[in-house]
Amino acid sequence: MDGVLSTAQRVDAEIERYDALDPDAPGLQALVDLVTRVCGVPYAAVNILTSTEQHQVVASGMDGGVCRREDSMCASVQQVARPVVVGDASQDPRFADNPFVTGEIDAVRFYASAPITTPDGVTIGRMCVFDTEPRELDEQQVQALRTLADQVMEMLELRLRTRLLEQSLRELTAVRDDLRRSNEHLGLFAAQVSHDLRNPLTAIQTNAELLATEPAVVDDPDARTVVDGILAAATRMDQMIGEVLGVARDGGRLRVGEAPLADVFESARADVATLLRRTGGTIEVGDLPVVRGDAGMLYVVALNLLSNALKFGRPGVPPRVRVSAERRDGSLRIRVTDNGVGVPPERREALFGLYERGTTDVEGHGIGLTTALRLVQAHRGTIGLDTPDGGVGLTVWFDLPA
Repeated sequence: MDGVLSTAQRVDAEIERYDALDPDAPGLQALVDLVTRVCGVPYAAVNILTSTEQHQVVASGMDGGVCRREDSMCASVQQVARPVVVGDASQDPRFADNPFVTGEIDAVRFYASAPITTPDGVTIGRMCVFDTEPRELDEQQVQALRTLADQVMEMLELRLRTRLLEQSLRELTAVRDDLRRSNEHLGLFAAQVSHDLRNPLTAIQTNAELLATEPAVVDDPDARTVVDGILAAATRMDQMIGEVLGVARDGGRLRVGEAPLADVFESARADVATLLRRTGGTIEVGDLPVVRGDAGMLYVVALNLLSNALKFGRPGVPPRVRVSAERRDGSLRIRVTDNGVGVPPERREALFGLYERGTTDVEGHGIGLTTALRLVQAHRGTIGLDTPDGGVGLTVWFDLPA
């Protein structure tokens, strides 16, 4: 009994370390949508299994939910280190009496899953596909299910590394004045961070490229679109890592060129798609010009501003975000306007300080506006906050040289 309890505690500790019950991981919803298409089933979920409950943190074809661990089908096979495929669960002794099969909760017949296992070998859940009708999977579909389950873990690993990076940056800022770190030390730090982040990112890119060659993906235009979206997001993240770390290392040398702001904001909008779905929000991007600047750094600005606009909404009110631009004397002003909680005038200047936050009701670290400020200033621009016409919400604007 002690051994079982120890294993359960270890699983719970890993779930907490990866914050695996939080569905906000870039690309996770796309993976679950993709697995339904590849396997030809109506339902799929990422099931995370704690010592007491099953959490469907992301689902396709249905709303996610929470159930008791003893009612979970995945719990019955959690420690199986390979994909499990059951054509008719009502005929399988492991599942025949399960409430998800008997009709007490649902009437599942087809069930298949693959383990979600940490690099330390701890299985924290399973990627599951199922149907109310019996069916089978071919070998390619089973392999795709395994690959996509591994991809879930890579995304959780990348998110963990990102959080650790933010923690490292906070600690570095706190001790910087006392230690007076040299530029050489900062360069070594940036190189290590780049290495740690790019390892899981490379795995995501490689797995997505392999998926793109699978016949089930090649023959399905919708599935190929999802895979292409994962590859595009991973490429943007790779560029962003390089450019943001360049800022930390040597002041951020701009790669100045023609930067189409419409493309910049469209890329950022694509990468907040999960947050859009979760909040029921909308983002309207108006006519935006081409500017001289570093498109990668401007993407980081856009991503931070759109994320904040969606996160800081009013309770019960879906976020509505509008991006617009206008020519001014010698400059171009870009506005990101929302209908959220707003910020009192006396707090606006302080919010550009590191770790400053408008409210503690929303998760975050107070880094986004500071990053946007530094990147806009690197473009010889300015940034600020206003109350939009009508007095509701907030407008974040930044000026760039025309």
